[in-house]
Amino acid sequence: MRRLLITAALLCSTLSGLAGCKGACRELAEKLCDCSVNSVEKELCLQRAAEEENRVEPTEEDEAVCEERLEGCDCRAIETEEGKRACGLAR
Repeated sequence: MRRLLITAALLCSTLSGLAGCKGACRELAEKLCDCSVNSVEKELCLQRAAEEENRVEPTEEDEAVCEERLEGCDCRAIETEEGKRACGLAR
């Protein structure tokens, strides 16, 4: 059983392109990167998100908050105060 868990963990880290292996906070960060004005900005944003995820691992509480924000975050509304709150960029 332990070997199976280790294999699954390795697959998730190796195949990071699969959404099922990403946490809610990483998905939210990538969704925010989709709001970038051009492809260069988006790629830089995605790179920063990956680096930050490697630097600081989100707690279960963080993941729960990100999960709540994920559905309500919308690029079209991100310039408004309400949109920023929905994406977790403002309180």
